[in-house]
Amino acid sequence: MILNSYERMIARRYLLPGRSESFIFVVASISMVGVMLGVAALITVMSVMNGFRADLFDKTAGLNGHAVVQGYGGSLPDWRAIAAEARQVPGIVAATPLIEQPLMGSLNGRVAGILVRGMEMRDITGNPLIRDNIVAGSLANIKPGSGEVAIGARLAETLGASVGGPITVISPQGQTTPFGTLPRSVGYTVGAIFEVGVYDYDNAFVVMPMSDAQTLLMLGDSVGMIELVTTDADKVQEIVRPLVPKIAGQGEIRDWRQNNAALFEALSVERVVMFWILSLIILVAAFNILSSLIMLVRAKTRDIAILRTMGASRGAMIRIFMTVGVTVGTLGTLAGVVLGFVLLYFRQGIVDGVQYVSGQNLWDPSIRFLAEMPARTDPLEVIAIVALAIGSTFLFTLYPAWKAASTDPVQVLRYE
Repeated sequence: MILNSYERMIARRYLLPGRSESFIFVVASISMVGVMLGVAALITVMSVMNGFRADLFDKTAGLNGHAVVQGYGGSLPDWRAIAAEARQVPGIVAATPLIEQPLMGSLNGRVAGILVRGMEMRDITGNPLIRDNIVAGSLANIKPGSGEVAIGARLAETLGASVGGPITVISPQGQTTPFGTLPRSVGYTVGAIFEVGVYDYDNAFVVMPMSDAQTLLMLGDSVGMIELVTTDADKVQEIVRPLVPKIAGQGEIRDWRQNNAALFEALSVERVVMFWILSLIILVAAFNILSSLIMLVRAKTRDIAILRTMGASRGAMIRIFMTVGVTVGTLGTLAGVVLGFVLLYFRQGIVDGVQYVSGQNLWDPSIRFLAEMPARTDPLEVIAIVALAIGSTFLFTLYPAWKAASTDPVQVLRYE
């Protein structure tokens, strides 16, 4: 919007009205603060929800892949041929054999449910989620036949386990006797403790070499599943479709959507709902700008009439009052962007501070899945939020600007 010098001077004067219009200035200031809070809330909440979904997906896919070939009965005897076939399918970049079995872990009378995961050594040391999140011990201690395992940090806390200490794994698949099947109790040494940041994994995982898991579960040379990683997680169903007939009768393929359908669907719905609910804050602030401009037009009716008699056009009046409203909205939007990024930067400190003051656990990992509040800002979303705020402000300035331009100087000045 291009203004000439006198239009800019008048717009600047109306942005900072005199003492007689101090109430209008207060309303405009409140409107600007409303826009700021709305924009900051939208940026913060959307970034946190994006980060939550992205972190949860990255860590889930990092440990479970984009899809798995699950053997019927929990066993894939011909897993080497299936893995070789999978690697030949275009779009599949990795096929990793796994053994995964829920069992029980025990130490000094404490018992907890665990998830034993058997992996080949190159997959254990090559997995960045495990390798880069070791909090005690070393993966170098984990070797086939060594009797050492890596466990999650939360599980270590639950059982009171430490590096170099024992842990007992109890399997229901044991020796058959005339009195029934006796559970097997196998002792291991904790060689490493990891914390990937997902509560369910840190609270249950016991990672061991593939051969040790096969011995524990008496699987022979079989594995339980094959983890598949693809080039595009969103097109995983199309990519793995050619593999379906090749595993017929041996197992089924389940992708990340099927394994976590309810959770990711809930996140998507919540994300959309939160966007529209928080957008109402911006709309309410825009209504406040509308009301403050209407009051400004009413207060400046005589000034407008004098300007019109001095030659100011209707277009000039429209530009002046639209400039006033859009300036308030733009300043509020820019302040909101800055505040939003400040809140995101200090988000974990803010949560910890509120928890300390209130005495409430606002971010319980057992409920939130992740150990810390994540955030991932999408530049396109920020642009959309800024456009929504400034666009709403622009639209709500049209009526008061048109009302100012429609002022009849003859009627206003007749009795002056």
